[in-house]
Amino acid sequence: MKTPTIGRVWEDLAEIAREQGWSHEEYLAAVLERQVADREANGTALRIQTAKFPAIKTLEDFNTDYQPGLRRDVLAHLQNTSFVPKAENVILLGPPGVGKTHLGIGLGIKACQAGYPALFDTAAGWVNRLSDAHQRHGGLDQELKRLRRYRLLIIDELGYLPFDADAANLFFQLVAARYEQESLLITSNLSFGRWGEIFSDDTVAAAMIDRLVHHAEVLTLDGESYRTRSRRELIETTTSRTP
Repeated sequence: MKTPTIGRVWEDLAEIAREQGWSHEEYLAAVLERQVADREANGTALRIQTAKFPAIKTLEDFNTDYQPGLRRDVLAHLQNTSFVPKAENVILLGPPGVGKTHLGIGLGIKACQAGYPALFDTAAGWVNRLSDAHQRHGGLDQELKRLRRYRLLIIDELGYLPFDADAANLFFQLVAARYEQESLLITSNLSFGRWGEIFSDDTVAAAMIDRLVHHAEVLTLDGESYRTRSRRELIETTTSRTP
């Protein structure tokens, strides 16, 4: 029956049941609840591992005080991951170092905890994956179909490197294949008005943005880089302690 937790806990729970006078139904429910809880926990751990996050960053660890302009109501709504079964997208825009990747990973982990398979990579990594598939006959269609098993794809750092025409076409096919089917979460250091620079074609960029934002929440982050601020604060603290 593949219920190892039951084999591990039934005796201890039986002793507790006798001491506390549980009914047979209450004892059975307690045993099954432990099995279900352990199975869900194991499933979550496996989904997080499979997602290939570069680090574990939770939404609970994100300091919203550094982002006064961030819409808390939208972020709270996204935390319940209801956007995933609706095949809606999330776009996080802002300069480097303001927490876009942290939020992307945090939302990805929430999706995994809710039972949705996710997969993380940088924009360059996704293009390399699609390019490799494209080299095989019929491989791109197969890869796009295979990626459908992931309810959420996270594309990080879009805009740091420009794409040539072939890469832009592959990226567009990924976006088109996911449109109204499964969710995308994209982080970018460039506003939508500059996406033509990424794809070297304003028309392709406009068509991509049109599909992405049709069903999406767009959050803009701003301010000073966390890394720059942390280094400055460290220097200031060290200087103030110097006699």
